[in-house]
This record gives sequence, C-alpha cells and structure tokens, in this order.
Amino acid sequence: MRVKPLPLGFVFRSRAKEEKAPAADKAPVSISKQSRDPQAPKGRPTPKRSEAQSQRRSVATTPTNRKDAAKRQREERRVAMDRQRQALANGDERYLPARDKGPVRRFARDFIDSRFNIAEFFLPMAVVILVLSMVRVGYLQQVALLLWLVVIVLIVLDSVLSGFRLKKRLAERFPGQVTKGAVAYGLMRSLQMRRLRLPKPQVKRGERP
Repeated sequence: MRVKPLPLGFVFRSRAKEEKAPAADKAPVSISKQSRDPQAPKGRPTPKRSEAQSQRRSVATTPTNRKDAAKRQREERRVAMDRQRQALANGDERYLPARDKGPVRRFARDFIDSRFNIAEFFLPMAVVILVLSMVRVGYLQQVALLLWLVVIVLIVLDSVLSGFRLKKRLAERFPGQVTKGAVAYGLMRSLQMRRLRLPKPQVKRGERP
C-alpha cells in the first residue's frame, strides 16, 4: 500500500500556535466601547452655561503676544478713565479716585458744597483787584491794595472757621473712625469755584449734609 508523503508545512508547524489557536477561538468577544448610562455620574460636575461662556470668552480674549497685551492694557486704561470721568460727574463711589472715596470724604465734600465759602470767590475778586491796580489813579491803586488785604484776611478767617466746624461735624458723624486728612481735603475744595469742583457737588447750598 502506497503512503502519501506529508506536506512540509504540516511537519514543521509549531505546536504552540496549535495550542493557542483553540483558546483564542473559544475566548469571548469583549465589546471595547460600552454605552454609558445617561443617568450615571460623569466624574465631574457639569459647568453652567454662563461659566462655560465666560471660560470660552477668556480663552478667546487672552493676548497671544506682547503687542496684543499692550493693546489690551491701553483699552482697559481707557475704559477705567471713562468710568472715573463719569463717576466724577455723578458721584458714583465705585469708580472715584482713591482720594475721593469713602463716606468721610463724601461728607467733607457735602459740608463744603452746602455753604458759601469766601475762598471760592477769590479768582473773580482777584481779577477785579488786578484791574484796579493797573489803572494809573492813585486812589484806585490804594483801594486795590486795601481790597487785597481784606480778601486775604476774610479767606483765612472763613477757612479757619470752616475747618473747625467740619472737624466737629466729622467727630459727631464718624465717632471712633479715622478722619485724618478730611479737613484739609474739604478746605482745598473750598478754594475752587463751585461749578469747577470735582466730583460735582451733590447737595444744594443751604442743604444740611
């Protein structure tokens, strides 16, 4: 009986592959991607829409180079100056300069703005006195010199009286609080004409602050 020769591939086939092949065929097929339960937690809280929008906006507006950063700083300064200018006009405490902020400074401004101050009329009186002194008439020049002395004395007396009253009112209104510099701040304001004062006056003359 003639025996057929075996193929070479069958003779040199690895037994290890033969043993692993059935095991691989019998292994259960696992699904790599499983559908997540929509009710299951995601491991992190879902951000609110406003928070997500603000994050996207901050990322979008983040300057990428020095030129953009400088441009953004100039824009921020311009916006801050506009807000400060509006605050000086309407008295908005949020955007006032540091020297004008606080209830103590506001009270000092209102106290000065609520009364007539001789010092605020100094500029117009100075113009009148200067004109009189330039006229080549001996009598008028003597009158101008006398007016200078009277105006200076009146301003000093009025300022001393105003400072004393303001200090007393501050002690009554803000007991135990620091009011240092408020009197000087108010007196410097009294030297300015009412329409030129900044922040703009928020009280009328004669109105008690």
